[in-house]
Amino acid sequence: MIARALPYPRLSLLVAALWLLLNDSVEPAHLVLAAALGVALPWYARRILPSLPVVHRPLRAVGYVLFVLRDIVVANFQVARLVLSPLHRLHPRIVVVPLDVTEPLVASMLAMTVTLTPGTVSVELDLEHRRLTVHALSAADPATLIHDIKTRYEARLKEIFQC
Repeated sequence: MIARALPYPRLSLLVAALWLLLNDSVEPAHLVLAAALGVALPWYARRILPSLPVVHRPLRAVGYVLFVLRDIVVANFQVARLVLSPLHRLHPRIVVVPLDVTEPLVASMLAMTVTLTPGTVSVELDLEHRRLTVHALSAADPATLIHDIKTRYEARLKEIFQC
């Protein structure tokens, strides 16, 4: 019964909290409206929102975020070095990465991770054929890029969500 009324309880709490923060008030009328919005908006949106995968390893998820943040910093320096070096050192490539993940949201997280990391951009996520097309600013060996994406990011996401 409660699961039907609150299909996304954390989203309900977030909507209510955001309403209160935006109004900078905890008056009774705002509390009632925040609760009503927190229940109504996620309930009406349940048909268009994806089913969220369960995070089986929350500490690994925190570690993944820190790992990606570190990779972003390192990649920024690598891209700066590439941009400031002679053009013949660049090896731009479009690479197709075969995916093992089947969960759409997890595959999207992988694509977003690739795009967040400077020097790579997700061009297309094809869930039907389970592949991610990536543009790399410089990838002398496409197999190494594929291996890095699969071992550094996809394997960790599979472990976090057990998919």
